[in-house]
Amino acid sequence: MQVQNRVAKYCLGQVVRHKDRPFRGVIFDVDPQFANTEEWYDAIPEDVRPSKDQPFYHLYAETEATYYIAYVSEQNLVPDSSGEPLDHPEVIEMFGDFEDGRYPLQELLN
Repeated sequence: MQVQNRVAKYCLGQVVRHKDRPFRGVIFDVDPQFANTEEWYDAIPEDVRPSKDQPFYHLYAETEATYYIAYVSEQNLVPDSSGEPLDHPEVIEMFGDFEDGRYPLQELLN
């Protein structure tokens, strides 16, 4: 079986929101295709289970009530157009200050 290489639609530091769920987040890693456990995948109801053959994004996610890390398929994300920064405490550790609707990656210091 040949795996088709796909270019990720979203990039590190970009603020996105879930198209159906009430959360938004900052992308901090991208898998070119599904790379989580089968148990995690099988827990998604079959009628909304995304294809594995697409990019999946690791997000510092937040709702109005909590912060967490989310793993979301590309098909379930849309760009966030609010222009608002996130409050997730881990964002500041990895990224610079919120600028022009996104977070720049921090430069690594040796």
